Amino acid sequence: ADAENKTFHDMDIALCTANSSRFQVSEFILMGLPGIHEWQHWLSLPMALLYLLALVANLFVLITIHHEPNLHQPMYQFLGILAVVDIGLATTSMLKILWFDSKAISLPECFAQIYAIHSFMCMESGIFLCMALDRYIAICYPLQYPSIITEAFVIKAILSMVLRNGLLTIPVPVLAAQRHYYSKNEIDHCMCSNLGVTSLACDDITINRFYQLALAWLVVGSDMILVFASYALIVHSVLKLNSAEATSKALSTCSSHLILIIFFYTATILVSVTHLEEIRVPLIPVLLNVLHIVIPPSLNPMVYALRTQELR
Repeated sequence: ADAENKTFHDMDIALCTANSSRFQVSEFILMGLPGIHEWQHWLSLPMALLYLLALVANLFVLITIHHEPNLHQPMYQFLGILAVVDIGLATTSMLKILWFDSKAISLPECFAQIYAIHSFMCMESGIFLCMALDRYIAICYPLQYPSIITEAFVIKAILSMVLRNGLLTIPVPVLAAQRHYYSKNEIDHCMCSNLGVTSLACDDITINRFYQLALAWLVVGSDMILVFASYALIVHSVLKLNSAEATSKALSTCSSHLILIIFFYTATILVSVTHLEEIRVPLIPVLLNVLHIVIPPSLNPMVYALRTQELR
C-alpha cells in the first residue's frame, strides 16, 4: 500500500511539474462538504441560525458584563474576552459556500482565513487556561486572590495569549503560501483548512503537517494539560472542605467551565485524529471540523447564561 501511495504521489508530482509552466492557480474553489455537494445548500438554514445564535448570545454576554457593575470581576472579564473570540471565530469561518454558493476564493484570502481560524482556535484554548487559573486561585487561595488576580494581571494574561497565538500561528499560512499549486485548485471543504489547501500542493508538505501537529499539541495540548491539572487541584481542595454548602458552591462555579472545556478539547482531539488518520470517508473529518468551529461559539454563552447565577 505504501509503495502504491508513493507511486501515485510521484505521478502527481510529475503531472504538476509538466503543468507548472502552463498553469498556476490564482484562486481556490471551495466545493463544500465532500459527497453531499448536491444538497448541502439545505444546511444553510441551520448554519445561519447557529451563527446568528452565536452572534446575538455573545453580544448579550458582552453588553450584560459591561452594564452590570457587580460583573466587573476577572472571571467575567475573561468570559467577555471569550465572547469576543467566539464572535471572531464564527464570523471568520462563515460558511459562505453553504449560504451564498460563493465558491471561489483568492489565494491571499484563503491564507488569511487559515491564519484567522488557527489564531482564534488557539486563543479560545488560551482563554480557557486563564479561566481555569482564575478559578484555581479563587478556590484554593481565596485570601490571596484579590492581590494576585488584579486588573493588571487580566490585561497581561490576555496580551500574552494574543501575542503567543498571533505569533505562533503565522508560520501556518506562510508555509502554505510557499507551496506550489498547479493544475488542482478544488478544495473539498467549506473553508480554507490548512491540510485541505496544502493537500493540493505539488511539492512535499511534510513541514506543513509537522508544524500543524506541533502547534496543536504544543499549544493546545499544553493548555489542555494545565487546564485539567488546575481543575484536578480544585476538586482535591474542595473535597477537603468541611462545609457542604461551600463545596457545592465551588463545584457549581466550576461545572459550567468544565462542560465547555471538555467539549472543546474532545472535539479538538477528534478533529486532529481524523485528519491524521486520513479516514476513507472524507465527509467525517470535514464535518467534524465545521461543527468544531460553529458549535462552541453558540454553545458557550448558553451554558454560562444558564449555569452562572450572577450572569443569568
